[in-house]
Amino acid sequence: MSDNKAKNVESEQLLHLVFGGELETLSGITFRDLKNIDIVGIYPNYATAERAWKAKAQATVDNAHMRYFIVHLHRLLDPA
Repeated sequence: MSDNKAKNVESEQLLHLVFGGELETLSGITFRDLKNIDIVGIYPNYATAERAWKAKAQATVDNAHMRYFIVHLHRLLDPA
């Protein structure tokens, strides 16, 4: 990849949302209480979102029902 293309890929803003909460069941994705959803933040790329997700997931490892997710907002904003 040329230097210009690499710089464009690095600087391209691909928004990701990290959030989580306690689930009703271990196998589902229904939250126990929507009022207690933890919105961790919106990040400019997957790598920073993944770091935030990992930190939150590790901090709540003792609660089996707690789950954190990464949503690819850029795909929702521009599905093409």
